[in-house]
Amino acid sequence: MQTVTLKIDESIEEKFLWLLQHFSKKEIEILDKTVYKSDDEYLRSMEGMEKSILEAANEPIENYTTIDKLDW
Repeated sequence: MQTVTLKIDESIEEKFLWLLQHFSKKEIEILDKTVYKSDDEYLRSMEGMEKSILEAANEPIENYTTIDKLDW
């Protein structure tokens, strides 16, 4: 069986789900139904994340580490 992730516009959501209901559960199973959020919306929804990002953006450049000094 294949797994596919789709982003469905709200204007056709009801019709699309209606269509899926006409298949047997052996043919199609809805594994997860979530509301799409952009990366920005998702990060802003996390408590304290916006403040943390702003603080990091205002941190002095002396506190940064260059990529060549990272220990991977």
